[in-house]
Formats: sequence, structure tokens, C-alpha cells
Amino acid sequence: MTKYFMVLPWIVFLPLIGFLFTGIFARRLSEKVAGTIATLAIFTSFGLSVYAYWYLLHEPNPGTTYAWVLYKFLDTGFINLDIAFYLDRLSAVMVLVVTGVSSLIHLYSIGYMRGDRSAARYFSHLNMFVFFMLLLVLGKNLLVMFVGWEGVGLSSYLLIGFWFDDMSKAKAGKKAFIVNRIGDFGFLLGMFLLLMYNTGSLDIGSLEMWAASGAQPVQNSVNMTVICLLLFVGAVGKSAQIPLYVWLPDAMAGPTPVSALIHAATMVTAGVYMVARLSFLYVHAPVAMAVVAGVGALTALYAATIGIAQRDIKKVLAYSTVSQLGYMFLAVGTGAYAAGVFHLTTHAFFKACLFLGAGSVIHAMHGEQDIFKMGGLKKKMPWTHLTFLVSTLAIAGIPPFSGFFSKDQILTATFLSNTAYPGLYKVYWAMAVAGAFITAFYMMRMYWLTFMGQTRASESTFEKAHESPWTMTLPLVVLALAAATAGVLGIPGESNIFHHWLAPVVGNYTTPLAHASAAMHWGLIALSVVVAAAGLLVGYAMYRKGIDGPPARLAAAFKPIHRLVENKYYVDEIYDLLIVKPLVALARFCHRIVDVILIDTLGVNGSAFAVKALGVVPRIYHNGNVQRYLFAIVLGLVCLWIVL
Repeated sequence: MTKYFMVLPWIVFLPLIGFLFTGIFARRLSEKVAGTIATLAIFTSFGLSVYAYWYLLHEPNPGTTYAWVLYKFLDTGFINLDIAFYLDRLSAVMVLVVTGVSSLIHLYSIGYMRGDRSAARYFSHLNMFVFFMLLLVLGKNLLVMFVGWEGVGLSSYLLIGFWFDDMSKAKAGKKAFIVNRIGDFGFLLGMFLLLMYNTGSLDIGSLEMWAASGAQPVQNSVNMTVICLLLFVGAVGKSAQIPLYVWLPDAMAGPTPVSALIHAATMVTAGVYMVARLSFLYVHAPVAMAVVAGVGALTALYAATIGIAQRDIKKVLAYSTVSQLGYMFLAVGTGAYAAGVFHLTTHAFFKACLFLGAGSVIHAMHGEQDIFKMGGLKKKMPWTHLTFLVSTLAIAGIPPFSGFFSKDQILTATFLSNTAYPGLYKVYWAMAVAGAFITAFYMMRMYWLTFMGQTRASESTFEKAHESPWTMTLPLVVLALAAATAGVLGIPGESNIFHHWLAPVVGNYTTPLAHASAAMHWGLIALSVVVAAAGLLVGYAMYRKGIDGPPARLAAAFKPIHRLVENKYYVDEIYDLLIVKPLVALARFCHRIVDVILIDTLGVNGSAFAVKALGVVPRIYHNGNVQRYLFAIVLGLVCLWIVL
């Protein structure tokens, strides 16, 4: 049952109003006024989201959805597309996460961006980003979703390259934009196929009915596999999975709150949301689901290994984000859609807290981001330290913190998977467990080198280090509390609130685990805790005395491997050699040969020269001399008289 709900457009358009106002009057607004207006717009949108969620919660029919049709975009008889918004239990979770975390990041930004001459432009772009993200998660059809999908790509380009005077930051923004376009092309092709097969409609409800109808294209597994894989290509680009993950670590070039916004709860989770939203399509394509899960498992392990050797605090968190997104795709590829969305939610809390905590540390250390030049900040920054520790334990998977519950559900669902390829999913599970151990290890490494032990910073830098203002510490405290307590929503068993909430949306497609015994469940849970604790203990044992000792000896003993991991397996260099440089060479060839020689010289200039040459002789006689014209006329008449 669908009900019309007037609140929906306001949830979306309040950030748009904030973006337009702060953007138009950016030169006239002080940074404080611009920050206040932008933050109020998002907080109000969050309040309305809570109001909409409350209404959805108290609906007697759990399958009730809210909708609002803005206007009919296209109606040709075959194609029927509306600009409309749609709220159900899945999109309600996403809207709460997006507006809630974004509100705290906006508040944090008021303190972080203090003194920046372009703060009004920053807040304008931040509001625009949230507007497009809400458009993405509330779109009633894939067209509206795709507009939001492209919009967050544009906004991220502007925010990552915010300090565009620095060429490296401008290039990072450009890299993110281009890599995302590669994935978006696949998404677009998948949409075209769905538009063709579903009689001209991209409405999510219509697609679900089409998938359930058993129509011939649905029964053809090749068709569904191609469609789902094309859509997944878009998710790979947006959610930074192998092989299109390379843009996300470079996105650290933007202001730290931007990193938290992009890497925690918004843009990078769009691909996970899209697969969960279209779960009714993916269940008809087991090969595509196996690919989704495989890419997720490989990315989770691969990105975690890179995090071991990084020294930039934001780069460690960036590769951690890539890895955690891999776990989410492993979940949805296994069929555990609710578990994937639950990890998306808990990850939003602890990863936003970690990024904002890193920003607080960088702010205190006057721009220093190398964890090898930190240490001993616990006493200087007690609030930042405490919130960072809570989020570290959460992402490592230590109970009772939220990350334990969400990650454990993914590992359990993968191991007990009853999909068409159970043996393959056991391999995925082993990769995910290894990634969990490495995650706990590098998070302890980063935490300890940043806050504990003796400082390795210069005396002047360490003396000036201080706790951040309340506008920065308050969001940290709120996010840390959420990271510590949100796990109660996903307690395993019949009392799993989160799974019950999403059951009307994705419950029919969640991998059943009832065939496993209670002993098996508890054994997998215990193994998950042991793996996380072992990773933390190994990290502590290695780095408790700083960067000297075991870390230095291991790096020297395995120097080639250490260099390989530290340089991120040289993937960027390989891409540059095999893709970027050949394309640049091709572009230069096309410019010099096609553009300059064929088009400019032979085409434009050549045709102009030919016309000019043809006019040389006539121009001698057509010079405006009337007497010469009369003479030519008389001469012509005489010649005609002689001939005739």
C-alpha cells in the first residue's frame, strides 16, 4: 500500500535551498553565517526524516510505503517516467543515516573550516552533495536514482578538489570524476536494458512486479546476469571496489570532513544500497551474485593488506573504507541483504567518527598526517582519544561494539550460504576472516602510533597540540556513542530488530541460515571474536614500543614485500602505464593528426584557401571601378555581335 506524503520533497529540497542560498550569496556571507545556514538546513532535513520514520514505524501494515510525485517527466505511450520520491523501510534507514551523519559533519565543519576564505563555497557544495545523495536514496525510479548518482559524482569532484590551487588536489578531484564515469556507463547500459524489457518503465515497484511475474527475460538467466552485472559495474565505480577503487584513496586530498562524508555514510555506500534495492533482480542471477560476493571478498582482503604499511592517517582510513565496503558487497552477494545494510549503518557511525577524529588530530598537529611523527596525544586530546578508541574497537569487531554484530552476521551468512556455489562461498569466507584479522591489526597500529607511547613529533608541534573546540568534539562523542551502542539493533537470533525492520523489503531474498545448528552459530561467533582480538594483540605487541624494534626488523627482513605493499602494489603506476599514457598518446595523435592537420589545415583552413584562390582572378576585375565595368559590358556586347 502506497500513501502520499508531503514531507518527502522537503527532506530532499531543504539541502537544495541551503546550497542555492549559500552559493548565490557566498561572497556576502561570513563563514559563520554560511556554516550556520547550511547546518540548519541539514538538521531540519534530519528532523523531518525522523518524523517520516516515526510515521512508517507506526503503520499497521509493514509493507506500507510513502510516495510523492513531483511531475511527469516523460510519457510517450511506451516510456513512462516520473520525477517522484519513495520512502519504504530500506530508504528510511538510508535517509536517517545520510541526514544524521551529514548533520554532525556540517557541525564539525564549522570549527574545522574556521579561517578558510572559501568557507561559504565549501558549505554550499556540502549542501549540494547531501541533496543529490537524498535524491539517490529516495528516487522512486532508476532515472531519479541515476540523477542523484551522477550528482554526487559532480559534488565529490568539487569537494575533493576544493583547494584547487594545489595541483595535486585538483588532479585527485579529476581522477575521482573520471573513474566514476567508467562505472556509471555500465549502470546506464543496465538501465537501458531494463527499460526495454520492462515495457518502458524504470519504476522500482514496477520492476519488482516484472521480476516476480516470471516473464521470459526474467527466466533467461543470461539476460538477468548481464543486466545485474552492468548495474554492478556502476556500483564498483561508486563504491570503490576492484578494479575501480583507485579514486577513493586519492580523495583524501579534500578537507577531512569531506573525507568523512564521502567515505562513511553517503557516496561510497550508494552501490551497496543499489544492489540491496534491486535485490529482487539479483536473486534471478546467481552468477552475478557470486561475482558481487567475490569482488567484495577480494576487495576486503586486498585493501586491508595495503592498510598495513600506510603512514598517512587518512590513507589508512581510506583503504579501511575500501575494505569495509568489500564486506558489504560480500553480504549482498551472499543474499544477506539486511546484514549488508546493517554493516553499512554501523560503518557510517564508526568510520565517520574515525575520519573526524583524524581531522581533529591533524588540526591539533598543525597539518601533520604522518602517524610515524605522532604519538603521546592521549593526554593532549582526551575526548578525541576516547572516541577514536571506541571506533577502533568497533571496526575491529570487538563485542559489544556495533562493528562486531554487523561483521559477524556477514561472516556467518557467508560460511552458511546455501547458494548455488557453496564451496566458492567458503573461500570467500576464509578471505573475509583473513581481512578481519588484518583490519584489527592495522587499526591497533594506527591507534597506538597516534595516541600512545612517546611522541615522535617535534617539540614545538607537540607543545602546541590541544583538544579541538566543542563544535568538533561534540560530533565525535555522538558518533562514538552510536558506534558503541548501535549493535543492539542487530543482536543475532529472533530478536534481531534490524532484520525484522527490513524483512518486508528484502526479507524474502535473505539467505536462510536456519539449517545450521546453534553450536555452529556460536562457534562462528567465537571465531570472529578470537580473530579480532588476535589482530589487536599482534598490533599491540609489534608497536607498543613505537616504530623501532619488531616493525623495523620485519620491514628490513621482507623489504621487497614491504615496499610492494607500501606502494599499494603499484596499481596506480600500472594503470598509468597501460591505460592513462596510451590514451594520452592517442589523444595527442588525434589532436595533431586529425584535429590540426585533417580538420584545421585541410578542412577549415584548406577550404578557405581554395575559395580564396578561386577568387584571385575575379577580384582583379571586381574592384569597384565603374569605368572598368562599363568597358567590360561594351566589350562583351561587341563580342556577342561578332559571334552572332
